[in-house]
Amino acid sequence: MVSPPPGAAAAAARARLRVGPAPRPLMGSQGRWGPPGNGGPGEGEGGEARKLQEGRVARGKRRKGKGKGKAGAGQGGRGSGAEGQPEPQKTTEAAGLGAEAGARAGPGAGREGGGSVEEGARRIARGAEGSTGAGKEAKGRDDGKKEAWRVRTGRREDARPGRAQGRRGQAWGRIAGPGVAMAAAAEEEAATREPAGRPAAGPALWRLPEELLLLICSYLDMQALGRLAQVCRWLRRFTSCDLLWRRIARASLNSGFTRLGTDLMPSVPVKERVKVSQNWKLGHCREGILLKWRCSQMPWMQLEGDSLYISQANFILAYQFRPDGASLNRRPLGVFAGHDEDVCHFVLANSHIISAGGDGKIGIHKIHSTFTVKYSAHEQEVNCVDCKGGIIVSGSRDRTAKVWPLASGRLGQCLHTIQTEDRVWSIAISPLLSSFVTGTACCGHFSPLRIWDLNSGQLMTHLGSDFPPGAGVLDVMYESPFTLLSCGYDTYVRYWDLRTSVRKCVMEWEEPHDSTLYCLQTDGNHLLATGSSYYGVVRLWDRRQRACLHPQQL
Repeated sequence: MVSPPPGAAAAAARARLRVGPAPRPLMGSQGRWGPPGNGGPGEGEGGEARKLQEGRVARGKRRKGKGKGKAGAGQGGRGSGAEGQPEPQKTTEAAGLGAEAGARAGPGAGREGGGSVEEGARRIARGAEGSTGAGKEAKGRDDGKKEAWRVRTGRREDARPGRAQGRRGQAWGRIAGPGVAMAAAAEEEAATREPAGRPAAGPALWRLPEELLLLICSYLDMQALGRLAQVCRWLRRFTSCDLLWRRIARASLNSGFTRLGTDLMPSVPVKERVKVSQNWKLGHCREGILLKWRCSQMPWMQLEGDSLYISQANFILAYQFRPDGASLNRRPLGVFAGHDEDVCHFVLANSHIISAGGDGKIGIHKIHSTFTVKYSAHEQEVNCVDCKGGIIVSGSRDRTAKVWPLASGRLGQCLHTIQTEDRVWSIAISPLLSSFVTGTACCGHFSPLRIWDLNSGQLMTHLGSDFPPGAGVLDVMYESPFTLLSCGYDTYVRYWDLRTSVRKCVMEWEEPHDSTLYCLQTDGNHLLATGSSYYGVVRLWDRRQRACLHPQQL
C-alpha cells in the first residue's frame, strides 16, 4: 500500500473547498480511479450505529448485502453500489497515484497536473459522497423494513435465538413466535387431557391385564390407593374404579351402602362418597345457623325430602331448603297449628303430620292442604305418637297407650286402650305392623321396654332385666323387624336383637358426660347420632366401636 505525499492531501482539501459540495449522485455512481462502489465514511458510520443497535447478537457477524467499514477519509467502496462492500485499500492507492503524478509534473505543468490531481480528488470526493448518500438511503430502507417487521411480529430483533445467522436467523424469527405458542398450547392441552390407554413405559406390573390389576389393588387400603393414584394419570383413572372403592365404602360411615350391600346412590362415584364419609368420621364440616328463636325450647324436628319440619310452641313450621342445600328460606312454607299447649312430638306418614300435644289431644294435618283435625285422646299430655300402615299409636303421661285408625271416616275412634301402669315416654310400631314397643319411666316395673300385640293389645314380651329404677326410655326406634335401638335417662344407647335374646342387649354405648339422651337416629348402616339437651351436644358414633367419634356443639 502506497501512502500519498503530504502535499497531495492538502491539495485535495483545497480543491474540495474550491469546487463546493458535489451534487448527490444516484446509487451506483462511479469514480474515475476506482470501480463503482457506495462504501466510505457514511457506510462506516452506519456500521457503527448498527453495532450499537444490534448489541451482542449482531456483534462480529457479517450479513450478506451489508458491509462493515471504518470511518475515515480516503476510504472507498468495492464492487457494485448495490453491494456496498468496503475496500479502502484501492481508494487510498488511487488518491496516492494522483498526488504522486501531480508532484512529478513540476511548476510548468502545475496547472495541468494540478488540474489532474484536483479532478481526481473531486471525483473521489463525489464517489465518496455518492456512496455515503446511497449507503444512508439503503440503510434507511433497511431500518424501515426492520421496524415494520418488529411492529408486525411484536418481537425485538435482539430477542431472536443466538444461533440464528443471516437469512436462517430471519426465517427462525418469523416462525419462532407462533411455533412456540402453538407448541406450548398443545403441551398444555395434552397435560389436561386424560390418556386413553395405559403408559407404554413403566414397571411390568402395569402391563398385566386389568382383571389381575383389579385383584391386586383390591387388597390395598384407602391410603395406599390414594398414593397409587399420584403416580401417573393412567393410574389415577384406574384407581378411581368403583369396584376398588366399594369394599371401602361399605365399611365407611354414611357412604350410601346398606349393611346388605344395597347401593342407595348409584349416580355418585364411590370414591367421592368415601371422601365425604371421612368428613363425617373426622367431624370436618361447614357450620352455619339455619334457624334462630329467642325463647329457650326443646323442639322436635324431622327432615323430609327438601323440607325441614320443626315444632315451636303449639304449632309446627315447615321450611324449605334453598337450591344450594346449605340454607333455609326464612319464610316458612307452611304453618300447622291446632293445639292449645306445646307440641310434644310429631311424625310424618302418608302425606300427613300426626302431632301429640300437651293438651292431651292428637292433631292430624294434611301436608299440602289446610285440612286439620284434632281430637281428645288422653287425659294428660300425649308424650309420643307413631303412625304406620294407617294405624296410629299414642302414649301418655296418664299411663296408657292407645291405638287409633287413620281413615278419614274413623278419626277419633279408639281401637285399643292398653294399661301400661307407668308413664309412657316413647313408642314405635314394628315394620311388620304386628306389634309395637313402649318405653316407660321405669318406676313401676323392672323393665321399661315392653312389646305389645297391635291387633289384640296383649303384652308379648319385655326387654332387659337389669335396668336401674328411674332409667326411663325417652326414645325408641325399629331398625328392622327384629332389631331396635333405645336411649334414655340412664345415659346408654342399647341395641336389641329379638332373634338372639330379649333379656340382654347385643351392644351398648355410654354417653361420656353421663347426660340424658333424649333422641337418637341412624342411617341403617354404621352411623349413629344421639342428642343431649344438657350440654346441647350431638354425638356421632360408629357402631363398630365403643367410643364416640366426635361431638358436635349446637
